[in-house]
Amino acid sequence: MALGSALMVIISRNPVHSVLWLIVTFFAISGHYIMMNAQFLGIVNLIVYAGAIMVLFLFVIMLMNLNAETEPKKNKWLKMAGIIAGGCLLLVLVAALKDAEVKSSTVQLVDGEIGLIKQLGHVLFTEYVVPFEVSSVLFLSAMVGTVVIGKKGD
Repeated sequence: MALGSALMVIISRNPVHSVLWLIVTFFAISGHYIMMNAQFLGIVNLIVYAGAIMVLFLFVIMLMNLNAETEPKKNKWLKMAGIIAGGCLLLVLVAALKDAEVKSSTVQLVDGEIGLIKQLGHVLFTEYVVPFEVSSVLFLSAMVGTVVIGKKGD
């Protein structure tokens, strides 16, 4: 389901349909996280990506007012450059994955302790407390900057 909906994101000609297929992709990926006993990651993926980011994408697409008259004409050279760039990316990915090791470990689905909220909180507030607090200060300064920029001048 995740691969099929991700393919539909690329194939769809309507940008709104692409965003809706992307939401389906995020739901499928969240299902994968939950099946691998990473409930926190699955729920955060749904809230942040399928919720907030996709609503932002939809608003931007709807505000752009795309129609056939305002769209630029397609250039065959740009299309060819895109095909060549995509082929080069595929070549690099195949070359990188060719030498990769395949791990033989399996996922602990039911009795595993990895991915649960208790372990995540313990690791965040013991080993990674400084980067966690630095990121919180960064987010706070971004929110203050957004309020200052959004405030109308008097």
